[in-house]
Amino acid sequence: MRLKLIEKHRSFGGEQCKYSHYSEVLQCVMTFSIYLPSNKEMKKIPLIWWLSGLTSTDDNFSQKSGFQRLAEKYQVAVIIPDTSPRGEHVADDEGWDLGQGAGFYLKATQDPWAKHYNMYTYIVDELTTIASTLVPNFSGEESIMGHSMGGHGALVIGMKNAARFKAISAFSPILSPSQVPWGIKTFSTYLGGSKASWKEWDASELVKEAGIPPILITQGTQDQFYPKQLDETIFLKNAQENNQVVNYKKMEGYDHSYFFIATFLEDHFAFHMKFLR
Repeated sequence: MRLKLIEKHRSFGGEQCKYSHYSEVLQCVMTFSIYLPSNKEMKKIPLIWWLSGLTSTDDNFSQKSGFQRLAEKYQVAVIIPDTSPRGEHVADDEGWDLGQGAGFYLKATQDPWAKHYNMYTYIVDELTTIASTLVPNFSGEESIMGHSMGGHGALVIGMKNAARFKAISAFSPILSPSQVPWGIKTFSTYLGGSKASWKEWDASELVKEAGIPPILITQGTQDQFYPKQLDETIFLKNAQENNQVVNYKKMEGYDHSYFFIATFLEDHFAFHMKFLR
């Protein structure tokens, strides 16, 4: 594994870095960003994962949200993967909601997608190993959050690895992908027509499992994709029936943008830090 440092910026006392590396899992060159707090007191540093939405890269959250102030305040590292494999040899689609920029944080099983589209294993295994070498004085404690498609990813990865992640949060997540246009298009393409295989990647199914981490979800009422793509009904019903700890908040007048994320991001950091310290 050879890491190449692309950028490094001082931010609120810590360092915002961007790296590239060749991914053995995805069979292509990948980039990711990571914020490392100053850690002047030499304490153990936990790690929060951020997963971005459709069409995004690792730059959207690092450049638009202002999260670095909070990461430095709480002395937590934050890692931001890209949203899909990339490259001329990587399968793609003309639509913006499929292919490159739309990895959906799962393991594709259908050709031609299966060769590269395994963002789940990339994050859970390969990038995790890299992150552990970059975070100084890493505590070993992690949580995960994301937005839209990345909110779906955070919920799925967090619940499938419940013993590892202390908490999960999401902004405007795709909660029932098997039931909405984005998810149906993606799952049928990446996973095939058997809907039984879709359940493994559907948060509304995974929330039925025992022992999942506490969850915070924030959704804007003026989100242009709500409720068509982001309906919460099935997820919350299944969570309630299985006695899961889910705090679902609707925010009046807010949309799907990073203005919304930046407004409520401190609430999410404070939520995560309750379980990381």
